[in-house]
Amino acid sequence: MLTSLEKQLKIYFASDQHFGAPNSEKSFPREQKFVAWLDYIKEDATAIFLLGDLFDFWFEYKTVVPKGFVRVLGKLAEIRDSGIPIYFFVGNHDLWMHDYFEKELNIPVYHDNREFTFNNKSFLIGHGDGKGPGDKGYKRMKKVFTNPFSKWLFRWLHPDIGVKLAQYLSVKNKLISGAEDVTFLGEDKEWLVQYAKRKLETKNYNYFVFGHRHLPMIIDLNENSKYINLGDWIGYFTYGIFDGEYFELKEFKN
Repeated sequence: MLTSLEKQLKIYFASDQHFGAPNSEKSFPREQKFVAWLDYIKEDATAIFLLGDLFDFWFEYKTVVPKGFVRVLGKLAEIRDSGIPIYFFVGNHDLWMHDYFEKELNIPVYHDNREFTFNNKSFLIGHGDGKGPGDKGYKRMKKVFTNPFSKWLFRWLHPDIGVKLAQYLSVKNKLISGAEDVTFLGEDKEWLVQYAKRKLETKNYNYFVFGHRHLPMIIDLNENSKYINLGDWIGYFTYGIFDGEYFELKEFKN
């Protein structure tokens, strides 16, 4: 199903903030910078897309969510209450998100790619994990992590134990700091590029917009289609902006 936003001004995209990593103290300056960015874009944003891994770990118990991130959550609530739509796509670090954002912030949460149309330009948007060839080990683990029985078992751990354990394992994950995240592997080895090219065999999209890879890049797939990775808010502080005609990546400096 294609969803359209009628009035076009500026549509903003960001991904892979990994707040909470490697710990709350070191994460805090990045959170402050991200809140400053939200303040900056709220003046002219038509919509905001957050493409996953906003948190380095997130799990929703029935009555408990992880401690912290109040400035980020408060700013998102403020912007959403002002009438600006915000869309959230779960990543591989916050894939256990359920309906907290929807109920508390009125922000829809998507667990897979979704199609949008802006100003007659077609977009396929998602976090990007588990797409394309390769990475079979992660794809198997994702099935385990997203299995309802696995989530039910984890929920039986006391939050003080479950959250602390999961945060430790999440920070150990090399996706936040691995050397592969800062090196362009070439189009034939970039899985998301291959995924986008495969999708173009059956349907045209003007823009494929993903996170997950941590490396900001724009790659021409053909004369009418581009693959975009948004980078991250760990080393690059990059974001995407679509003005109705063109998509570009920018670095936020404050």
